[in-house]
This record gives sequence, C-alpha cells and structure tokens, in this order.
Amino acid sequence: MKILNNLNTEQLQAVEYNAGPHMIVAGAGSGKTRVLTHKIALLIAKGTEPSAILALTFTNKAAKEMKERIRSLIGKKAEELWMGTFHSIFSRVLRVESEKIGYRSNYSIYDREDSVSLVGNIISNLNITLEAITANGVQHKISYLKNQMIMPQDFEKSSGLTPSDKKFAEIYTEYNKRLFENNAMDFDDLLLKPIQLFTENEKVLSKYKKMFKYILVDEYQDTNIAQYELLKLLSPAKDKVCVVGDDAQSIYSWRGAEIKNMLNFKKDFTGSKIFRLEQNYRSTKMILAAADSVIKNNTSQIPKTLWTDNPDGELLTLVKATDEKDEAYQIAKKIKKEVTTKKLTLNDIAIFYRLNSQSRALEDALRRDKIPYKIIGGVEFYRRKEVKDVLAYLRVLANSNDEESLLRIMNFPQRGIGNTSITKMIAFARKLNLSLFKTMMRVFEVIEVKERIQKNVKQFRLLLDKYIELKEKLSIGELTSALLDELGILRIYKEEGTSDSMSRYDNIQELVSAVHEYGKSNPKATLEDFLAEVSLIAGVDQYDEKAHAVTLMTVHSAKGLEFPVVFVTGLEEDIFPLSQRFDQDSKIEEERRLFYVAVTRAKEKVYLSYARSRYRFGEVAYQSKSRFLDEVDDSTFEETDGAGIKKAGRRKKVYYDEYYQESFDDYDQDRRSLRVGSRVTHQIFGMGKIQQITGTGDLQRVTIAFEKVGVKQLLTKFANLKLI
Repeated sequence: MKILNNLNTEQLQAVEYNAGPHMIVAGAGSGKTRVLTHKIALLIAKGTEPSAILALTFTNKAAKEMKERIRSLIGKKAEELWMGTFHSIFSRVLRVESEKIGYRSNYSIYDREDSVSLVGNIISNLNITLEAITANGVQHKISYLKNQMIMPQDFEKSSGLTPSDKKFAEIYTEYNKRLFENNAMDFDDLLLKPIQLFTENEKVLSKYKKMFKYILVDEYQDTNIAQYELLKLLSPAKDKVCVVGDDAQSIYSWRGAEIKNMLNFKKDFTGSKIFRLEQNYRSTKMILAAADSVIKNNTSQIPKTLWTDNPDGELLTLVKATDEKDEAYQIAKKIKKEVTTKKLTLNDIAIFYRLNSQSRALEDALRRDKIPYKIIGGVEFYRRKEVKDVLAYLRVLANSNDEESLLRIMNFPQRGIGNTSITKMIAFARKLNLSLFKTMMRVFEVIEVKERIQKNVKQFRLLLDKYIELKEKLSIGELTSALLDELGILRIYKEEGTSDSMSRYDNIQELVSAVHEYGKSNPKATLEDFLAEVSLIAGVDQYDEKAHAVTLMTVHSAKGLEFPVVFVTGLEEDIFPLSQRFDQDSKIEEERRLFYVAVTRAKEKVYLSYARSRYRFGEVAYQSKSRFLDEVDDSTFEETDGAGIKKAGRRKKVYYDEYYQESFDDYDQDRRSLRVGSRVTHQIFGMGKIQQITGTGDLQRVTIAFEKVGVKQLLTKFANLKLI
C-alpha cells in the first residue's frame, strides 16, 4: 500500500495499468517522476524481477534520482534494475557484445570535442580548404545525420549534392573509418551500433528480448529515430511498453528528436492506451495561465489542460531594458530584491537564456554586484583541458588504438616532439597501415624525424608500455597517482605558481580524488569502466542544487529542473525565437515549446526581459520584442520600466552585503574557454574573433580574424590570447 499512497486518481490509474502498451502524457510539474518510480516499484512488488525491467532516461541525474526513490519504496532490489540513459545502457550492452560487430570491448567513447578534433585532423589531411567546411559545422552535421540513421553511403545517394556536400561525404566516410581504426565510438554510435548488433545477430537480439520483460521510457518526446528503432527492436512480448512524456516540452529537434514518436504512439503500438496527467503541483495559477496562453498557439500537440490547486500567485513581471548591460543590471537588482524581501537563498533563483553568448553581460553584472553564481553547461569539469589531458593518458592505457587521445598527449608535458615530427609519423603510419601507437616503436624507420626526437618518441612509448602492464596489477587510483607522479604534471603546474596554473592543479587533484573514490565504491571496476562513466557525464548531471549561488543556464539545460524564481532573458525576435537566418534548425513551434519550458520551471515568480538594442556580431543591433510576449495573456503580467527598478534596487543594500561578504574581485567563473565566435585580444595583433579551432592540447590551432591585420592562424599554446 505504501507504493500506492499519495497518488491522485489519474496517477494511480497510470501506475496500476499493465495490460499492454501505454503512453502517459505528463504535463509540466504533474508528478511524472513519481508515477514512473511508483510504477516500477509496483511491478517489482507484484513479482517482476528488477533485472527484467529496462528503464531509459535522458540524464544520469534523472536515473539516479529515480533509482533512489525506488529504493526508498522497495529497498535494495532497486540496485538490480537496468536503469540509465540510452547512451549508458547501450554502452553497457556494447562492452559485452562489441566484438560481434568488429570492435574490442575496451573501445573509447569520443565526446563532442574529441569528434571535432578528429574531423579537424581529417579536413587537414584531405587538404580541404572550402570556406563552407569547418570542423564544428561538419561534426554537427554528422551527428544530425547519424541521429536520423543516415550513413555516408545514404547521404551520397541524395540528389542535388553541391561540391561542398561531396567533400562533406568524403569527410563523413573517413570519419567513420578512423573511428573504427581507433577502436572508438562517438555518442551517436552508442545508439547506432546496438541497432547494427541486433539486426545482424538474431541470437543477441533474442537474448535481450528475453531478458527485458518490461520497458519504460522517460521523456519520450525527446527520442530520435535511432532510439525509437531500439525501442521497437527490444519491445517485449505482449508489448509491455510504457512511455512517459510531454509533447509541449519537445525541444531537441536540432539533435534529431522526433516529436512524431509521441504524436504517432497509438498508431505505432496497436491497442495502446493514453493516460493524461494534468494536475500541476509546481507552479502558481498565474504562471500556468501565462504559459498556457502561449503554448495554445501551437497546432501540433496532444490536447490537454493543466490546472493546479496552488495559490493564484504573483503576476509575471515584464522588464524592458535599453541594452543587454541594462538588462543584466536590472536583473541583478531584482535578484537582491527577491532575496531581501522574500528571504530566499540564491540557489532559489535561476536565469535562463536562449544562447550561451548571452551569459557574458549577465556574469559581468552579477560579479560587479558580488552575487555568487554558477553556470550549468559552461566548461564542464570533465571537459576542462587539464582534466582531459590526464584522461587522454588513461584512455591510451585502456585503448592504445585511440589516436586522438595519443595525439593530445604526445607532447604533453613537453618532450620535444613537435607537430612536424608527428605529421611525418602519421604519414608513415598511413602508408604502412599501422596505428600511431605501433609506429612509435618503429619511429627509427621514419628517417625524416631527427634522431633526438626519435629517442624521445621511443622513451614515451616505453613509459606508456610500462603503465599498460601496471594496469593489470594496480587499482585504478594507484595507477593514476603513479602515472601523474612520473609525468610530473602536478609539479609543473605548482611551480608555475599563477592563479590559472593553481586552478589547473586543483582540478587534477579533484580528478585523482574522483578516480580513487570510484575505485573504492566499485572494487571490481576496471579502468575502462571508469572512463566509460566519465565519458557519459553531462553538464546537468553535475548540477548542485544546494550550492549557494544563482544558477545560469540555457533553457535547453533547464528542462526537468524547478526554481522558486525564474528570469527568462533576451525575449527578442531573432534571439527567442531564434531566427532561421542564424540557425537552420530553428522552428517556431519548437521555439514556442522552449518558451513554455522556461516559464513552467518556476514555482512562484517569473520575470520576462528584453532589450531594445543588443551588441551582436560586432555591432549594435536594434531589437524588437519577441512575438511570445504578445501571446502572453495581458491579465497575467505587469510591466516595469528600468528607471523605477534601478531606484528600487538600492533598497536594503546593507542587509544584502551583511550576509554575502564573499569577494568576487578575483573570481574566476569556471575559466571560460576559447570557442568559435569568441572575441579575443592578442598582444601584437589586437582584437579579433575566432573563426575556427583545430587540434587539441599543444597542437591546438586557432584561426582568428583580427580587426587590423586580417586572418591569422596561431598555436593556442603560444598565442597568449585573452577572452573579452
């Protein structure tokens, strides 16, 4: 009975139903997670083995929270569940079965940065200089096509291919070939390779179909074609399939999500039943009314009407600003007002934006007012350069064919192996069809490489061999600590003594702690297990809701979270909604759903803001307010002008400063990294904008369009660039 307690009528019906395929349409804040967890707990309580239940989510954070809730209902049996993200679950399957499709079980998982680096190296090797071909653009297109299950040979058959399309197809083909040679998979392969595995091996498919008696899918509106195909392939007998989602929160078409998977569920699964969860437990009546008045303008949706027993609540506040600096200034003052008048903590407040570039003005204002903040989806811990450098060593120890990781560490720390020598070694390797790792032992045959450098390469290879052998004798924590001691990376950063180097030192120490902690928690875990786990960690998984700081994030990152107070910023045409002129994947109905997601994250109060002008693409652009603001019901919001806010913002400053004395004069907010589009300054060439980034580690190069001297290509390591 504990499992069925505290459920409303609709939730109870959805939890108890077990007579065939069914979809639970769960509106924002309607208790979706409660229904899923109680449903799984009930299945187990009624005799289904936990190991026979496959529960698929979209974030590790969601999987962890759900498993903890199920454990509180039924105890330790929850540990036996197959619960996790699509990528982590099928990565687990591939570790066991990968040899059946030609991979070794120690395969590497490439994140987006690794994939972009590989694409950049391929573009360079193929001597492609077309302006339309950039490493970032090509990687994005490859990922999108893979999500649509379109392989290079399929793309080549498309009609009307342009010259750049043909070059892209050449890169795409080589990219897949190099992944295979590196015994590596990118994120999209973690969905495609299981499909290949199941379609080519009837016995393997039969094994997993028999294993999983029940499949549940969270956030079904976000599934792409590959995920849908996996669900259909593995569907158990009698269609014991339950999917949960909200079509009004489908916001990922740019990465291949298909809202039609949800809209067509009844057609795809015959005899299916639909449950609707329409009671909202999160937001006030005012917030729901405002969100509903906008989303009802979409034509492609499953009819539903959200309602709540919560109070009416405050009107939404529309903030008009002169420019992005004024917008950020007003938001900072509003945050102080919320904290002082309502006695909220900073982690009760979130600021959402459509584009990452919008965070800069907001960060400046928060720093100036000494308001602590954290960015979700900024430079994630496991994506930071120094952390990735150490992980690259571990990846080579686990998989010596991982050429991208080997290139990253070949001259880090510096051992006198320059870019020219590496290029010659790669040419030798390609000529003899060898891996770069094997070429290192035959480097004396590469006569173009100087003898001194040949010796350095040989010494480096012997060091790697030593730790590959030790890998089987030491725990992963001992192995990592011993390797770092011998490499002297920590010592190098400590001796450098700058604030930047000490921050890198701290991050590596944090990584070492993480490795040791993982080893203690998972005594039987291998190095490959640890690397697989960290490869699949996303930014939102590291979100700490207890941290004493305002949360900054894109709206896409905010889905699934909730805050008492929410600021939705940059509500201007061409930004939110994003114009197709700047993003071909932008669709107005999806942009409207994104606005709906932003507003429905709030429990008590929503601020909507827009600026009349904004600095974009190097010049001042005059903005018109978003059409979504015209769609919000007039009775649900009030407007304020900037002057009034600025005056009111000075109130109770003493109270605020008394409680928040942290100094942010030297505050380094997650050390912003160089990205395409970043504006930078160079000591000699002055101001410029990054057009392209290729390579990684010491070999990373940036192409920059400088205002005074034109386009230059520089090695990042020596350029000493400063972000502005």
